[in-house]
Amino acid sequence: LKAGSVAEEARAAMGEGGFGKGGGFGDKGKGKGKGKGKGKGKKGKGKGKGEEKEWVPVTKLGRLVKEGKIPSIEDIYLHSLPIKEYQIIDQFFAPGTLKDEVMKIHPVQKMTSAGQRNRFVCYVLVGDQNGHIGLGAKCAKEVATAIRGGIIAAKMQLIPVRRGYWGGRIGLPHTVPMKVHGKCGSVRVRLIPAPRGSGVVGSPVCKKMLQFAGVADCFSCSCGHTKTKGNFMKATFEALRATYCYLTPDLWKPTHFVKPPFQEWSDYLAQSKPVVAY
Repeated sequence: LKAGSVAEEARAAMGEGGFGKGGGFGDKGKGKGKGKGKGKGKKGKGKGKGEEKEWVPVTKLGRLVKEGKIPSIEDIYLHSLPIKEYQIIDQFFAPGTLKDEVMKIHPVQKMTSAGQRNRFVCYVLVGDQNGHIGLGAKCAKEVATAIRGGIIAAKMQLIPVRRGYWGGRIGLPHTVPMKVHGKCGSVRVRLIPAPRGSGVVGSPVCKKMLQFAGVADCFSCSCGHTKTKGNFMKATFEALRATYCYLTPDLWKPTHFVKPPFQEWSDYLAQSKPVVAY
């Protein structure tokens, strides 16, 4: 990962202002804190790896997914079920299918009586380049912890992206199905269908997000303070989310209702309910 170099840049940009008064003492304290934090992080990481192998789901949805009662992630989206465990996503996607990329590491500071307290906000993008994309943010004292948390947050925010055609319905869908719009803060992003072969016309961040979502051709239009990368990514993410929010004429056919998973497997959930002993 490029996280190391990004973290160094972030620290350099942040500076050591505020540690002037109690220089020696502040530095000592800082060193101790870092050492402890690193140790804890390593232990935590080790435990996490063990848990991944033997995942014990805590939600009803998690139990159904682990038992293979829900065949695809589309069934979860169909019934708008909230995903509270990132392992649910890992069950549906084969290892290596979901790619993640650190989009931005942003240092933030809080002024305390002893100086500043520095933390890092990490924005992570996750996608399978085939109609699924997630954007997560995490704030932590250590860069590595923030990246790990960001990946987990992005997986839990995974959404489906609808793709369509610019003109004739020839070949596979390649662009957004209609003009869509998203906003966050002062940033407004509009994605417009484009003819095949035109590529993504937009900023590098927009290109990367649409590549992760699996959209090959798209025109983009934005206004506001797009230099604020966090808000720009969130606005683009909201625009992609809107692709499945429109009821287009090809979806006007009578709805074939099916039982939600919790109703369908209610007997299984009742009998396999874990008994908690207090």
